[in-house]
Amino acid sequence: MLATAVILFREVLEAALVISILLGASRDIPGRSRWVAGGIGLGLLGALIVAALATKAASFFTGDGQAMLNAVVLLCAVAMLTWHNVWMSAHGRQLAHEIKSAGAEINAGQRPVTALLLIPFAAVMREGTETILFLWAIAADGEHRFSMLLGGLAGATGGILVGMLLYRGLLRIPGRYFFTVTSWLILLLASGLAAQAAGFLNQVGVLPAWGNGIWNTSGILSQSGLPGQLLHILIGYIARPSGIEITFYLGTLMTTWLLMQTVGRGSGRAVSSV
Repeated sequence: MLATAVILFREVLEAALVISILLGASRDIPGRSRWVAGGIGLGLLGALIVAALATKAASFFTGDGQAMLNAVVLLCAVAMLTWHNVWMSAHGRQLAHEIKSAGAEINAGQRPVTALLLIPFAAVMREGTETILFLWAIAADGEHRFSMLLGGLAGATGGILVGMLLYRGLLRIPGRYFFTVTSWLILLLASGLAAQAAGFLNQVGVLPAWGNGIWNTSGILSQSGLPGQLLHILIGYIARPSGIEITFYLGTLMTTWLLMQTVGRGSGRAVSSV
């Protein structure tokens, strides 16, 4: 339940930040709320379609087939999160400025008002799809659906409330710091999902174990307790990891970090040369 709440809070807050900046920059446009609400609605509809397709696909698989499907979904999530982090390394500093500029351009008639629909649609659709992939990972670990529902409602409500406070100016979080923190969270989340996918692939015999229980920290921090479950979702904590899980975790962590550093430095040189 707690892990689901944390994930929903983070994803909803990230989308809320984009929407609050856009609303603040377009406050002089008549009917802007209807356009933005329409974009949010379309984004939610798109995410629900993705969820329905994923559920439909899952119904055709059992046993080893279900484990393979879980691994494929998790690896897709890793790829999406890696791309997200690399893109943010190059464009994260400019994102808030670009959203504000879009609002100003709409005010000045230099950009069509439909941008008020497309920007929130893209933000909500992206975060909604990521949320579905994360929740799939939690469900694959055996989390009860009712506790996931309660945690999801709590997390989404918290994210919306904080987003409203950001819009009203009651909270001050510089955009560059927010995106830096979420990028590091995503990096650790992606590494944990990669390790989990490796575990499923080892389970069906596609990958070797390279040693079971390389270490055992259950006596210090049990994975079945609340702190252990939360760390499992947030940073991929495994009390008794196999060698292949460690390899996938570290491989994803280092590869994504190197890509972020390389693209980020290239973006910084390009900006400084302008």
